[in-house]
Amino acid sequence: MYKAPRGTSDILPEEQAYWRYVEDKAIALCTLYGYQRLETPVFEDFHLFVRSIGEETDIVTKEMYTFKDKGGKKLTLRPEGTAPVCRAYLEHGLYNLPQPVKLYYLATIFRYERPQAGRYRQHHQFGFEAIGDGDPALDAEVIDMTRQFYSTLGLTQFSFKLNSIGCWLCRPEYVKALKEYYSRHISSLCPDCQTRLERNPLRLLDCKKLACLNLAELAPKSIEYLCPKCQSHFDKVQEYLVVLELPFQLDHKLVRGLDYYTRTVFEVQPQTEAGAQTALGGGGRYDDLIEELGGKPTPAVGFAAGLERIITNLVKQGISPPTLPRATVFIAHVGSETEKEAIKIASKLRQAGIPVIAAVGDRSLKAQLRQANSLDCHYAIIIGTEELKTQVVTLRDLLSGEQKAVAITHLQVLLSQDKG
Repeated sequence: MYKAPRGTSDILPEEQAYWRYVEDKAIALCTLYGYQRLETPVFEDFHLFVRSIGEETDIVTKEMYTFKDKGGKKLTLRPEGTAPVCRAYLEHGLYNLPQPVKLYYLATIFRYERPQAGRYRQHHQFGFEAIGDGDPALDAEVIDMTRQFYSTLGLTQFSFKLNSIGCWLCRPEYVKALKEYYSRHISSLCPDCQTRLERNPLRLLDCKKLACLNLAELAPKSIEYLCPKCQSHFDKVQEYLVVLELPFQLDHKLVRGLDYYTRTVFEVQPQTEAGAQTALGGGGRYDDLIEELGGKPTPAVGFAAGLERIITNLVKQGISPPTLPRATVFIAHVGSETEKEAIKIASKLRQAGIPVIAAVGDRSLKAQLRQANSLDCHYAIIIGTEELKTQVVTLRDLLSGEQKAVAITHLQVLLSQDKG
């Protein structure tokens, strides 16, 4: 028997209420802040991600789904959302619009990772990007917008971690200090980090192995190496967060897993354990990415979160979403000639905006009404041979048990009134 591929899952009908709830809150939030939706292809040019994410990141070296199409072009299933947004920003000349351009997406993401709690090979991501302005007030707005997103979902047990990883001007000195520190402890590093030490020292701070975590605690701090401009920017971000009464914790180990980040980085952590992967989401500034992809120097800042992880935390905190609208009317029919009339009535009621389920097959009336109850329908319309002749059906209220005869021509008016 076939099963869903490892690291993927089906989203069943009974789970859909959570998904609709989170997506609706995300869309409403973005509308409130002036963000517009952008949808990008599920696969992109392989080199887009190598150039943006970083050739030595785990995502590029281990986790991307890459293939050649029939024309021999190397393509990659989207492993993150920001690079495609920036590619679209450049390709469609969005830099000609008033800046910053504010965009959001709801996208499927693919990474070949070891499946565990909170980590999937195919998952869904909500993200928003503000491109074209370097004001630290925009960093603070994005972080505050993130807080509002989780708050509107009803989540309360989360906190913010904050750091600055500097820019191309001041980061080399920090990287040099990291190399010197970790070189003294190379024998204690995991095999992956021994490789990272030479190729990408910042990734050492992101390792989740216990020995590497302990070393990271005492590693040099990026905020101690910031140039005057980066220091001023970070100071202002913190000042704005204080004005917004948004609590945060400085975390010198926070670097995020993508090479395009500059200056501000932040992460949202649940205060209750959620599994091997705990972060609810995160983001930061990426002022060099647009230029790296061939555009002019363009500052930008954004945020992204996995929907599966959010829903896991909603369940853990006992937050139930509103139930999705369901069919209110069930049409039952008895007799060989009644099904045609049932189909006709169902079609007319649906055209009037009344959700209807019409029974199919030749099951007994008892079995059909049992199905209507299982579907939580409010009303059942019962059509028998006699009703077919008189054009008067039985309308039963499945909640109260009351029923009455109603002319077929009056059904739409009566049910529309009840709907209103």
